[in-house]
Amino acid sequence: MTELKLPAIDYAALAPMLIMLGAALVGVLVEAFVPRRLRHPVQLVAAGVAMLAALVMVVRNAGGEVITAGNAIAIDGPALFLQGTILVLALLALLLIGERAIEHGGAFVARAAIVVDSAEDRRQTANSRGATEVYPLTSFAVAGMLLFVAANDLLTMFIALEVFSLPLYLLCALARRRRLLSQEAALKYFMLGAYASAFFLFGIALVYGYTGGVAGAGAGVDFATISNAVGNSARSEVILFAGMAMVAVGLLFKAAAAPFHVWTPDVYQGAPTPVTALMAACTKVAAFGALLRVFYVAFAGAAWDFVPVLGVLAVLTMLIGSVLAVTQTDIKRLLAYSSIANAGYLLVGVLALNEAGLSGTMFYLAAYGFSVLAAFAVVTLVRDADGEATHLSRWAGLGRRSPLFAGIFTFILLAFAGIPLTSGFTSKFAVFAAAAEAGEIWLVIAGVLTSMILAFPYLRVVVMMWLSEPGESTPSVATPGGLTAAALTVGVLATLLLGVAPGPLLDLANGAASFLR
Repeated sequence: MTELKLPAIDYAALAPMLIMLGAALVGVLVEAFVPRRLRHPVQLVAAGVAMLAALVMVVRNAGGEVITAGNAIAIDGPALFLQGTILVLALLALLLIGERAIEHGGAFVARAAIVVDSAEDRRQTANSRGATEVYPLTSFAVAGMLLFVAANDLLTMFIALEVFSLPLYLLCALARRRRLLSQEAALKYFMLGAYASAFFLFGIALVYGYTGGVAGAGAGVDFATISNAVGNSARSEVILFAGMAMVAVGLLFKAAAAPFHVWTPDVYQGAPTPVTALMAACTKVAAFGALLRVFYVAFAGAAWDFVPVLGVLAVLTMLIGSVLAVTQTDIKRLLAYSSIANAGYLLVGVLALNEAGLSGTMFYLAAYGFSVLAAFAVVTLVRDADGEATHLSRWAGLGRRSPLFAGIFTFILLAFAGIPLTSGFTSKFAVFAAAAEAGEIWLVIAGVLTSMILAFPYLRVVVMMWLSEPGESTPSVATPGGLTAAALTVGVLATLLLGVAPGPLLDLANGAASFLR
């Protein structure tokens, strides 16, 4: 009888993921055993400390490279950079989540537009026992994202995909006021996400069938083996291309790239705004981290075949995001279409398929994450008696009512538009320069043209805030609490510093731009 040999595990390399999973499990126990009045502070502190501890371990692991857990997980430069980015952005999103819970006495109440409160809504809110389960759910989601960007085989990547997707589906439904819109958004996200996961799983089966990886002692499971089989397998390449396409569907869905973007506006609008901020920043980092590893490592040998297809999808994504953003009348839906367009710009960096493209994409993910978190932090502050005022008509004259926060939001919108001396300009320049270096000039031209289109809805909001007279329906801007103020300050300062002095983070991204194969 053959002796079973357990795979070697480097626990220090896996520590960030293990810490977040441990924090999530502790959060579940807190929900079961800690008195209700103490749950919120205990959960907030536990989740925050866990994120900081995980970030410390990421920094400690910097400079080291290891493939561990039976070749299932690769801890290398891109994985560590993206894990650090996810943890920093998740910590800022946690501050927004914690602030909202504090304001409502522990109940995670997020108010979205359109659906009118009913008496039943008000009764359930008044009798709410709180929704502190948001903290362990967030920890589970972050743990899954950390694993997603470090997965070194498709099955591990699928498990990570489900670990962070399922908590996000639940988080989207946690709004206690106007909950029908929130629950509808969660259901849409869940249903479409289930289809995308099914495509991803079928793609895994086809790719493993092409490489012969399912049979035997795990041969063909890891990305390096898949890479070696591409172009060298005796099996039909039709199987490979079909598998690649299905895997790409699952990843592009999470990245909110067209034509798999349809969930994004509804979910961004219906989810509690702090949860929307978490998804807009961290989920995009995780999705593109996985895309980079799959197409730079596993399928690198088939670049000649997938670049034209993904290039067309990138142009379609930029076009749909920029054009439909022009027609939006809700600020959260506008930011959703902005996120879709930015997914297209990120795909331009991915398709450069060179070191500059890898480092530029990672820099873009970090810079965009800070900006979008700051944007949603401002959205949480613009309120009236019914909650957040997200309809654009309500923002008219906001510069007269609150020039400070209108000025901050103007700066963030200019960063999204790619104005110089902001992180948006530096980010776009980085990915477009990488694509031009790779000879993908057509993608650069499409990116520049769609950026010009996308600037219009941003400038329309700026004009509305500053040049319109405030009306009776113009809401006030709430004084931010300490947690929201901290998150907003960090987001705005990062947006400014990464535009004025991007060198340190660019150098860090350049130094991390090498996959361990």
